Amino acid sequence: MKVNGKHYRTIWLEEGGSPCVKIIDQRFLPHQFIIEDITNFNQMVVAIKDMHLRGAGLIGVAAAYGIYLAILESAKTDSFDTNLSKLAKELAETRPTAVNLIWAIDRLMAEVAKVNSIGDKIKVAKQTAQLIADEDADSSQSIGIFGVEIIEQISKAKKGDVVNILTHCNAGWLAFADYGTATAPIYEAHKRGIKVHVWVDETRPRNQGASLTAWELLNEGVPHTLIPDNTGGHLMQHGMVDMIITGADRVTSNGDAANKIGTYLKALAAADNKIPFYIAAPSSSFDWTLTDGVKQIPIEQRHPNEVRYISGLSNRKVEEVLICPENTPVANYGFDVTPARLITGIITERGVCSATTESIRSLYPEKF
Repeated sequence: MKVNGKHYRTIWLEEGGSPCVKIIDQRFLPHQFIIEDITNFNQMVVAIKDMHLRGAGLIGVAAAYGIYLAILESAKTDSFDTNLSKLAKELAETRPTAVNLIWAIDRLMAEVAKVNSIGDKIKVAKQTAQLIADEDADSSQSIGIFGVEIIEQISKAKKGDVVNILTHCNAGWLAFADYGTATAPIYEAHKRGIKVHVWVDETRPRNQGASLTAWELLNEGVPHTLIPDNTGGHLMQHGMVDMIITGADRVTSNGDAANKIGTYLKALAAADNKIPFYIAAPSSSFDWTLTDGVKQIPIEQRHPNEVRYISGLSNRKVEEVLICPENTPVANYGFDVTPARLITGIITERGVCSATTESIRSLYPEKF
């Protein structure tokens, strides 16, 4: 996507021979556009865990580059295999809910195991990490192509009037290598001249909607309006929402979907108001081993200060402000699970399917 007219991905390798991974540091958006250099494994662990970068797809790509950095560091030790396994385990524990993380680590480790020399392992790790990044961007672009057909149908039914779309959190290009998932159909519709307007949930506690999705849409010139999280139900009751698209951090084989906390409530309101609710996710976000999202998907609990404090721009400086009594007890569940019965469809890189085992199997027969 473009920032001030220049194309960026969210993560990339620095040109030349140095093993430097560059990322857009999302902690400072939308007020400051800062590129962070990651030159060692520990920096990547911190970047993922402390959300310098976030989003299901991007976490997976970052994990792939993390294994590449881990191999470079392990090559300098006397016990390569033991050290690499230790670092891979550490990386896997940084974000437990998004399955893309484990998927990317497993894929890198499997590819590296196919070659013997340290030099070949480094080469294969680098190539595979770059391939995962390219595949992530390509999958997101395909999701946009398949998803825009849904928006086109609604637009035709409204005789070309504006299609109002509600989003939650950020499943945009900042959450993937490029394009995004929930936003990809929106960007494609805007590109085709279809009239769209996006209701952007602020998405507390980290406000990814307000700080990231709104910033993306502004850069792309897509009409949008920022709303408090609790406004969506009211809009739906008054016919001001035509469809909802969110991303997903993990989708089970039967169609249950874990996403940013609050997604489930939007799905309930959508069902009550007969509004279509779509999940947009690539195959890397599916966990083919699970059949009950509510019972089986691990839900990350994050630091209480994400709830106690809010960050913003004050006197041209980004600052954190305490919004409750200090040391107030906090429960900070990062995700919730939307049952398949509340999901109209899942938009994937292979097409749109119903949130059922049979329909998902029709797109991914090799996974069953």
